[in-house]
Amino acid sequence: MIKADLHVHTCYSVDCNTPLEGIVDQCLKIGINCLAVTDHNTISGALKLKGIAPFKVIIAEEIMTSMGELIGLFLIEEVPKGLSPEETIARIKSQGGLVGIPHPYGRSPSLLATSKRNNLLSPEIVSQVDIIEVLNSRDFFPNNSSKAWRLALKYKLPASAGSDAHTLGEIGRAYVEMPEFNSPSDFLGSLSRGKIFGHRSNPLVHFASIWVKVNKCFRGV
Repeated sequence: MIKADLHVHTCYSVDCNTPLEGIVDQCLKIGINCLAVTDHNTISGALKLKGIAPFKVIIAEEIMTSMGELIGLFLIEEVPKGLSPEETIARIKSQGGLVGIPHPYGRSPSLLATSKRNNLLSPEIVSQVDIIEVLNSRDFFPNNSSKAWRLALKYKLPASAGSDAHTLGEIGRAYVEMPEFNSPSDFLGSLSRGKIFGHRSNPLVHFASIWVKVNKCFRGV
């Protein structure tokens, strides 16, 4: 069995300063031995981390579509932001990847379900999705997890979990204990047999991300 945190950010995300070497050290320290690196609109950090990590790293990307965020897993090529959900999903699947909906009901007061996010949860979109994230440690409201579970059950989709870590201390606060896998199809089977563990992070972690984003913007990074 492996312990997989399936939603982690690195310094390659605009709102994160976490160094790759620090992520490796933290995972070894706490026993997380599989990561999906889901930087915002880039796979550069995931590719670099995969090259140095002594554990399994899934090349992933949290992609801002025209109607909200989707996650592509097992990517070979980066998917550009700003496309429609349908085009984003098509580009993920054309390279053998899997599509997930992260924090489907929002993570914080500023990310409450909007009309755009509701459109992402339409039957037309969800029917093309492979995975629903049912536990996100940065989700502000506890009942969002229950709603996400019901969404996964309604569409008979595997449930995933991730810390959505933007700092080292957040890594592993949500994870899936699941059997080993060797391919995207194996991953879905393992995920469906996995057990989800975790808890919410302190809401103040959002301020750390806001500060990093403002600072990077000011420095033109």
